Amino acid sequence: MRNKYTYVWVSLVILVFGIIFIPKIIERIKTGTITQHDRMNLTDTEPLDFIYLNKEKRKVPSFQFLNQDSLLISEKDYEGKVYIVEFFFTTCPTICPVMNSNLVEIQEEFRDLDNFGVASFTINPEYDTPGVLKKYAEKYGINDLDWHLMTGDRQAIFDLANIGFNIFAAENAEVPGGFEHSGLFALVDKNGYLRSRTDDFGNPIIYYKGTISESQGENAEGEIQEITILKEDIKKLLNE
Repeated sequence: MRNKYTYVWVSLVILVFGIIFIPKIIERIKTGTITQHDRMNLTDTEPLDFIYLNKEKRKVPSFQFLNQDSLLISEKDYEGKVYIVEFFFTTCPTICPVMNSNLVEIQEEFRDLDNFGVASFTINPEYDTPGVLKKYAEKYGINDLDWHLMTGDRQAIFDLANIGFNIFAAENAEVPGGFEHSGLFALVDKNGYLRSRTDDFGNPIIYYKGTISESQGENAEGEIQEITILKEDIKKLLNE
């Protein structure tokens, strides 16, 4: 008799669970949030990968440019800091405003930390002088002391983008603004090495999409924002 009541009790528990939780699970599947949420949880505790080239860990190459305050900045100014690298230009009419708005959001989250920074390199240095970069910084609320907007020799900047970081940037008179670039962020650890989390197949994603905001969620092509995972991965590197 006791077993009979046990079976009845278990059945009631299963029924209540189904009534309460199954509709929520179905809704998450419909909206796609279950895939995104669960994927982030699966990789949340995993250490970030190094990025390799010819079996060697990729490190930020040497650079030296003027920032928005006309100060000479090099990779040595970022030693001991976790930082994000981007390539942009101030007159960009398309993706740059979104990229830098996302970075300002990240700036605010890590504002109190002196071991976090951002390195922004303009791909239109002829126009983007230190004075222009200063006004751009004021416009977007870029005021962290470790966020440098840098300008300098045109070829050196393009070499840094395309060879040093392998982040595409080029002049193109046929696109809005006259320049095209990928809109990706690179993440660098305290020792100057490029780092990233892995995808579902165990391969490093290498870069993070900077052109979709957290509030937007995904773009028209169905690509999901990566600002959330970028924030998570910054915290991992800060804790190393």
